[in-house]
Amino acid sequence: MAMASRRALKAVLIDLSGTLHIEDAAVPGAQEALARLRRAPVALKFVTNTTKECKRTLHERLRRLKFDIEEQEIFTSLTAARNLLEQKVVRPLLLVEDSALEDFAGIETSDPNAVVIGLAPDHFNYQMLNKAFRLILDGAPLIAIHKARYYKKKDGLALGPGPFVTGLEYATDTQATVVGKPVKTFFLEALRDLNCSPEEAVMIGDDARDDVGGAQNAGMLGILVKTGKYRAGDEGKINPPPHLTCESFPEAVDHILTHLLDTK
Repeated sequence: MAMASRRALKAVLIDLSGTLHIEDAAVPGAQEALARLRRAPVALKFVTNTTKECKRTLHERLRRLKFDIEEQEIFTSLTAARNLLEQKVVRPLLLVEDSALEDFAGIETSDPNAVVIGLAPDHFNYQMLNKAFRLILDGAPLIAIHKARYYKKKDGLALGPGPFVTGLEYATDTQATVVGKPVKTFFLEALRDLNCSPEEAVMIGDDARDDVGGAQNAGMLGILVKTGKYRAGDEGKINPPPHLTCESFPEAVDHILTHLLDTK
């Protein structure tokens, strides 16, 4: 704990789904906790592996839930995937939800020579996965927006894109390039415009591996919340363990304001 208190905290990265909200319901007390954090001298960035919807739709959902968040404060794995496609200059087969396509507007997709896979339940049928399989066999790079095993829906846990990415890797004997959490570059990219090193940042999320483990591997502190996809024992699945495991986002904010901010 002593080491942590010596850090000058400059930024807090906050996961969205499972941490601030679950679908169209806010985590109790999260809006008020965010307002308290806004009054502290730290920069905020909302980082999400969402592949279900574009940033604009996501922002509208958060505004409806009364979260004080600006669209430019949100950094998504869709943005990171788009950046990679532009760098590689490839034409992707986009296995993402139709509602996410807006974030790829202007990217050429005819005659694809790359496969981008996110969460796309409506497209995860045999024909479509087989089309992706054949492209990859022919040398198309496989780009995974993330590899989460599962996530939390209102009616329970649901398969994430990870099992489908892994299936394509297994069938083609290749490795996907992953762009979202827990990849180190994702966290560094999120901090880039905040003028802040990883050692000066803390990440709050409900996924022990992708949020907390990923952030800590990038040099940040990680706080795990027991909402969303959290299951008992998750904190023991990563090494080093989370800096802190707490009930929910409001408790995480309390800890930051009390213990991590230099209140000279």
